[in-house]
Amino acid sequence: MAYPSAKAMLFVLAAGAVQENAAAGDRELGQYLSSECVTCHRPSGTNAQGIPKIIGWPEDQFIAVMNAYKDKQRDNPVMQTIAGRLEAGDIAALAAYFRTQK
Repeated sequence: MAYPSAKAMLFVLAAGAVQENAAAGDRELGQYLSSECVTCHRPSGTNAQGIPKIIGWPEDQFIAVMNAYKDKQRDNPVMQTIAGRLEAGDIAALAAYFRTQK
């Protein structure tokens, strides 16, 4: 019976850690990506001209809403375009970042 090499095992463990971080949402990446969001959604959290606040949302709710825009289940051409460019890890990162903002 052949056993995986130590190098192969380290690769598998490292890949698992990367996936876990992506699933949890990388707040630093979220902060980096947030600059486009705060162009319209105020970082102060105040609702401006019908644009809802996005800070403090539970991550699962943020992800669900962004995926609904991405899948064109929610009607807003601007948000559909923005969400459509984001990968799952990007959305999770934004969710993690905005959840921690007050």
